[in-house]
Amino acid sequence: MKKTLLVLVCITFTVLGMAQTKSDPKKDSTKTTTKKEVVKPAPKKAVVKPVVVAEPKKDWTKVDLSKRPADHFMMQYGYDGWTNRPDSVHTAGFSRHFNFYFMLDKPIKGNPKFSLAFGAGLGTSNIFFSGTRIDVKSIGNTLPFTKADSSDHFHKLKITTIYVQAPVEIRYFSNPENPDKSWKAAFGMKLGTLINAYTKGKDYQNKNGASYYGPSYIQKEYDNKFFNTTSVDFTLRVGYGIVSLDGGFAATPVLKTGAGPAMNKFSIGLTISGL
Repeated sequence: MKKTLLVLVCITFTVLGMAQTKSDPKKDSTKTTTKKEVVKPAPKKAVVKPVVVAEPKKDWTKVDLSKRPADHFMMQYGYDGWTNRPDSVHTAGFSRHFNFYFMLDKPIKGNPKFSLAFGAGLGTSNIFFSGTRIDVKSIGNTLPFTKADSSDHFHKLKITTIYVQAPVEIRYFSNPENPDKSWKAAFGMKLGTLINAYTKGKDYQNKNGASYYGPSYIQKEYDNKFFNTTSVDFTLRVGYGIVSLDGGFAATPVLKTGAGPAMNKFSIGLTISGL
């Protein structure tokens, strides 16, 4: 019995010793755990957005227009020409216009940078010729233009037309409170009716150039029958202060239909105006 117990005790201790020699996976010193390093992203810099301050809208009802005249004179001077001239219509020299109008200016309430202007006045055109005979008293149906080498003629000759005109303009001012220190532009039209047309000749000569009465001789002949009695001109002006560059084109021909070539007047010049 004692031997049996002794054997059991020996077996028990042997088993316990073997169990202690086994490595505990939780206490195994040969196995190392590597911690993964987490890199945090750098904080983003705050973006400061510029603050846009809206420009306050101008109250045009409070604009002082007391220095701006409601009425004024407008004078124009410059060059005139005719389009589509045949060879028989030989112009020469500085053909020119002189126009004079009385105008009323009405600012637009919603925005006085713009205004409507209208008025009345006279528009004249002087077209000069050299070595040409033009007979406004001709009994024919067309206005004759004759070259100097085939008939008697005036050494210098001009055709003058005078219209009563009613100009209308839409105007723009960069500084409506002080138009004398403002850029400005205007687009419009002129409606006119013919009141006079004539030729003025100086130094009457024969076809060879010999003078009949001397270089100081002047003759005027009046007749409206060949000229268009109604004129419609489109106009444009751009300038600063009281001076502007103007241009115009007549939608209606100079002569009546069938009275001669279909020629239209064009012009470019300077305007002096309070507005």
